[in-house]
Amino acid sequence: MTEFGAERIPLFPLHTVLFPEGLLPLRIFEARYIDMVRERLRSDGVFGICQIREGVEAGGPAEIYAVGTSARIVDWTQTPDGLLGITARGERRFRVLESHEEDNGLRMGVIQWLAEENDTPLPPEFESLGQLCERILHEIGGPLAEDSHCDRAGWVGARLAELLPLAPEVKQALLEQGDPLARLFQLRDAMTEAQTR
Repeated sequence: MTEFGAERIPLFPLHTVLFPEGLLPLRIFEARYIDMVRERLRSDGVFGICQIREGVEAGGPAEIYAVGTSARIVDWTQTPDGLLGITARGERRFRVLESHEEDNGLRMGVIQWLAEENDTPLPPEFESLGQLCERILHEIGGPLAEDSHCDRAGWVGARLAELLPLAPEVKQALLEQGDPLARLFQLRDAMTEAQTR
């Protein structure tokens, strides 16, 4: 039985952070995740991406951070090496209340949805971050570049947090920050700190 307002979803521990509206390409090769992907495609359901605090992605135990992002599969293909390739789009942030491993090794989590962010226009003082976001996406190309929202505070903060080479714990702190403007301040501080090292 789950707590009121909580849901049970499969969790995918990774050494990466996904934000709402972000895109994450994944190569799936473990049986537990191939089964999960099949089931999620059939049901059009979500799964949770949680950053690993300690441990490994494949074949071993992993301790995860409590805050993650739900993801929905928006594309899939068979890769040349015979593996399953998927693209997942981030949807909503959540907090893991409890988790356990199923018999097949898949981790299931009881999660509570976090409040959705009230995205606001990018303030003039952060215009340089918006321009940086545009430049990076232009270089990378792809769907995010074609449908960019570099005039929105939440979108800019999330994309830069995903794309910049920041420490994993910094990215996690940025994900856990639910205020888009506060995230931009944190992001700017983290970038300044990284440049002075």
